[in-house]
Amino acid sequence: MMTPVMEEAFEAHRPTLQAIAYRMLGSAAEAEDIVQEAWLRWQATPRDEVRSERAFLSTVVTRLCLDHLKSARATREVYPGPWLPEPVQTDAGVDPETISLAFLVLLESLSPVERAVYLLHEVFGYSHAEVARMVGKEEAACRQSLHRAREHIQARRPRFAPSKQAHERLVLGFLSACVSGDLESLKHLLAEDVTVWSDGGGKARGAATRPVRGADSVARLYIGGAKKAAHGVVPEIIEVNGWPALVLRLQGVVLNVITFETDGERIHAIRSVLNPDKLVRV
Repeated sequence: MMTPVMEEAFEAHRPTLQAIAYRMLGSAAEAEDIVQEAWLRWQATPRDEVRSERAFLSTVVTRLCLDHLKSARATREVYPGPWLPEPVQTDAGVDPETISLAFLVLLESLSPVERAVYLLHEVFGYSHAEVARMVGKEEAACRQSLHRAREHIQARRPRFAPSKQAHERLVLGFLSACVSGDLESLKHLLAEDVTVWSDGGGKARGAATRPVRGADSVARLYIGGAKKAAHGVVPEIIEVNGWPALVLRLQGVVLNVITFETDGERIHAIRSVLNPDKLVRV
């Protein structure tokens, strides 16, 4: 029987459980389902079997995520066009580097176990022994997985601006150039090898099915898109996944969330989420 104390204990750990699941899955909706399943298991578990509430609940969520990723990978392989994580509106309390869309995309290139081991140890601070118990592997194997994950992430780590203010200046410049149709100014903000990924999920018009690369091509894409934008589209800059991002709304409905990977000097990557199923939390 669920008691107020048990419910209070679960709620105290809910933010951590949600954070683990979201980073593992790249989907806030799926993360909420995982945490709800963890709640059901928490209700059904005798208290004398729980030595550490935090470790127990984190283990349940991690293993549910690992099981979920087996089917999710198959789904993403047939996803129409690029797949991007679901953007979420955030505040100053989150770590901008480990929740950025760029970082979540990088995590997707790891195996599920490597992703779990890396997140649990590097982001959430669990010991090697705790991580091994959580993922159900030998500690030595987990250390090897962590080593591989670290090497992979260090080799491909996203660029991050030195401050949110420096990042936001580039986002504002990007928006200003698009609105004014200033192609040269926009190109000046972009790195030569800038790349755009658009996630429409087969449900949004105007989503490119392949990445667009190069400053000239990307600038022309957005200048052209701004000219064709529907009347009444309102741009807004808000914090999404830890960094200032551009949100486009029409009559209050979010049409597009555009996140930027910058170094404070140039925009190196743009990730545009247009799939309406992924925009409900912004």
